[in-house]
Parts: sequence; C-alpha cells; structure tokens
Amino acid sequence: MSEHPIPGVGVAVIEDGRVLVARKGRGPWEGKWAVPGGRVEYGERMHAAAVREVREETGLDVRLGPVIWTGEVIGPGEPPEFHFTLVDYVGFVLGGTLRAGDDAAEVRWATIEECAGLDLVATMPALLERLGPYLGS
Repeated sequence: MSEHPIPGVGVAVIEDGRVLVARKGRGPWEGKWAVPGGRVEYGERMHAAAVREVREETGLDVRLGPVIWTGEVIGPGEPPEFHFTLVDYVGFVLGGTLRAGDDAAEVRWATIEECAGLDLVATMPALLERLGPYLGS
C-alpha cells in the first residue's frame, strides 16, 4: 500500500461510433470493463503512459486527443486499500492489431448502449456521458 495517490491514465479509443473497452484480468477491478489504461510509471509522462497502456492491453497504436475526464478512486478500508488519481484521454487508432494483452482478459468495441449492459468499473458511467460528441450522439 502506498501512502500517496497513484497516478493512472485511461484512453477512450473511438472508432466508427464505438469505444474500445477492456475486461480487466487482474487487480482490484478484475472481471469489470473499462477503457484501456493503467498506472503511470515513475518518470514517465502521462501522454506516453496512456499510449503505452493502450498498446500493452489492446495491441493498438493510438493518437491522443484531449483530456475528457479526470477523477479519483479510493478503495475500501481505513486506511484505504488504494487511491488512484485518474486522467482519461480520447484516442484514435493509428494502427496495430486488436488483441487482449497485459492485464486485459478481453477487449472489444462497444456502443454506449452496449456498455450499459456490461459490468463496468465505477468511473465508466461518468466517462461515457462525456463521449457523446465523439460518438456522433
């Protein structure tokens, strides 16, 4: 357990009116769906971490757009089990081949409506609310 918040990044990769989601294969959100993302390594720039995390989890190379959501997640317990500060970007595919990798058990493209039927991490609904302009809705 860290005594300080851990910075994390996520990327809402958009293509053809859908967003790329990954089902977590381990960690505190194992089995839940979220945009690809993870921890920022010490000395790593947030943009670089976001691009790296998408490549590791999905096999895709992306170009980042603007920050679309920021927030935090503080895990159960006292003191809390974890504390992540999060910055999510919009992203667009440059290349690569879609496949689940690293800590992603599964990856798929989904509409906002399809996301509503998935077991999402707690921060995903707030992020999805902001994606409308990027998804044509």
